Amino acid sequence: MKLTKLFNSFFESEKAGGLILLVCTAFSLLISNSAIAQNYFDIWHYPIANHSFEYWINDGLMAIFFLMIGLELEREVYKGELSKIKDAILPLSGALGGMLFPALIFLLFNFGTKTQSGIGIPMATDIAFALGILSLVGKNVPNSLKVFLTALAVIDDLGAIIVIALFYTKTLFLTNLLISLSIFGGLLILNRMKVYNLWIYLVAGVFMWYFMLSSGVHATITGVLLAFAIPFQDGSEKSISYKLQHFLHKPVNFIILPLFALCNTAIVIGSDWINNFTEPYSLGIILGLAVGKPLGIFLFTFTAVALGLTQLPKDLNWIKIIGVGALAGIGFTMSIFITLLAFDDNAIINNAKFMILAASFLSGIIGFLFFKVKKA
Repeated sequence: MKLTKLFNSFFESEKAGGLILLVCTAFSLLISNSAIAQNYFDIWHYPIANHSFEYWINDGLMAIFFLMIGLELEREVYKGELSKIKDAILPLSGALGGMLFPALIFLLFNFGTKTQSGIGIPMATDIAFALGILSLVGKNVPNSLKVFLTALAVIDDLGAIIVIALFYTKTLFLTNLLISLSIFGGLLILNRMKVYNLWIYLVAGVFMWYFMLSSGVHATITGVLLAFAIPFQDGSEKSISYKLQHFLHKPVNFIILPLFALCNTAIVIGSDWINNFTEPYSLGIILGLAVGKPLGIFLFTFTAVALGLTQLPKDLNWIKIIGVGALAGIGFTMSIFITLLAFDDNAIINNAKFMILAASFLSGIIGFLFFKVKKA
């Protein structure tokens, strides 16, 4: 299976980004539990324009991350793994199973409790971390496996974005939302009129982000909407969609996501940390990611193939699908992001982040060993 130049560039930057995220997370945890922890926390709480540095990372810079995710999804739909219905069904079915099973497992432990709102936490897959671990397996990883994991993770992210938009909007200011959506509608019209000046879309996107932020709907949704408003054209290297996606890879993977990791893994690990594993939300997160993800992905893809809706690429087998399912249990970025929206209690947020790290670490180890030991 021949990979496109843009996908190769994407994979290389994502796997390098995953390793950097790993280093940033380890560094942040170390500093957060040292003698200078308070100074470290003060950095993220430093006020900038009436909001903390942490706020601007999570609500501002992460919109750029979602813009890149949207552009990747758009490319997959027009020219990639999702462009042909029969080919798209394999990662689509895997993504659906990989979202549904973790959500059900979380709900099983948390239904009717104050932490029920965390149902979206184990649903997403962290592309950068998952591809980063896959890159450590060796050079014998088939191209179709990389594409399958990427497409599955992108669909997962889209699912998480929809969950954020539908279920994590607490207060809605309709006027601001309508202004933001009107700007989006105007950009779609410019797209249809074949206006290809990228700066028009980016400047309008900033205003769309501002009004979305002021509406109560999480502003990062703007990134995905803007991505689909930007003309795809023919998808060639000369198209503005390609140029923007290519440009965003490095700042997103080497600046924005590392900042997000440093900021959001500033977790204090208390002396009684082991007791937190028995909390209902802890069990929901860990079992959702480490068990629900591989189980859901395998069962849904197996069913789709058994029904004749799609087929496995020749260089894939069910052992590799299970291995990829384990890697998909690395939630990290999106899982932490949803945690911040789902909970208000700082103690629960802190512990949930730790459980996400534990579950992601466990999933990464299982996935890595699965490929190595089973020689998938």
